[in-house]
Amino acid sequence: MASRYEQAALIALLRRGDRPWHHYAQLAEAAGSALAILEGRYVDPDEPETLTLFAEPTADESVDLDGICREIEQREAEGMQLVTVLDDDYPVNLRSIHNRPPFLFVRGELRPQDERSIAVVGTRRPTEHGLQTARSVTAGLVSAGFTVVSGLAEGIDGEAHRTTLELGGRTVAVVGTGLRRTYPASHAKLEQEIATTGAVVSQFWPDAPPTRTSFPMRNITMSGLALATVVIEASARSGAKMQARFALEHGRRVFLHSALLEHAWAQDYAARPGATVVHSADEIVEQVERLATPELALTL
Repeated sequence: MASRYEQAALIALLRRGDRPWHHYAQLAEAAGSALAILEGRYVDPDEPETLTLFAEPTADESVDLDGICREIEQREAEGMQLVTVLDDDYPVNLRSIHNRPPFLFVRGELRPQDERSIAVVGTRRPTEHGLQTARSVTAGLVSAGFTVVSGLAEGIDGEAHRTTLELGGRTVAVVGTGLRRTYPASHAKLEQEIATTGAVVSQFWPDAPPTRTSFPMRNITMSGLALATVVIEASARSGAKMQARFALEHGRRVFLHSALLEHAWAQDYAARPGATVVHSADEIVEQVERLATPELALTL
């Protein structure tokens, strides 16, 4: 695990810089040290100005690493674990995408077994058939020993989480707010239950509110954590459709339930490499088992 000062230095970089956060994740991993970047001891071969980009702060920009360390300790006292790209326990699946977040706050516990995870997502306003499909697909994944990842939203997401918990499976919620907030508020109890046996994950500061940009960022992270994404029901403007796009960009498999083909966007996505139309929970489980078995993945 990275030292507390390395974690604090990464947070200091994020607070001082004006780049997209995933650029800092890439930079810190390339340097192997956030302190080296912060202190001007690392030069990016492709970007020599890195040497002076963060060095020699003005008096107003001075970095209080001890103060940031205390902030991290306070978050831990509240039940939030900080995991950064410099930590060995940063999720393996997430590390492989180019736009990975530089850190995660976690309630509960991420485990090595979560590498065998599948995201189940869909609309906040599902039909009864959609809810039944979500339950069936989730039950199949739990039975096969997969961790079920979803976004804690109303509708399909909530159904996937609840079904997993009812069956004694493991589920991870990736949220679009900081961990001091719950969105939607009606899922506060569900979030607590997930944290007890699984994990609730946020890439935002603990007090961060929901915003129009935070949920697409959440979908990127959810796609990265999972081996594949299953879309149950989704409109053309749905976050689930957006996650399907991110998953394809990440080189992850996307499973589109056949009922989605009434939508033009799903017909378009179904024709893309990496997307598969499925008709039943059994079919999805068969396909994802191949993903989790390297020698079988080559046959997909």
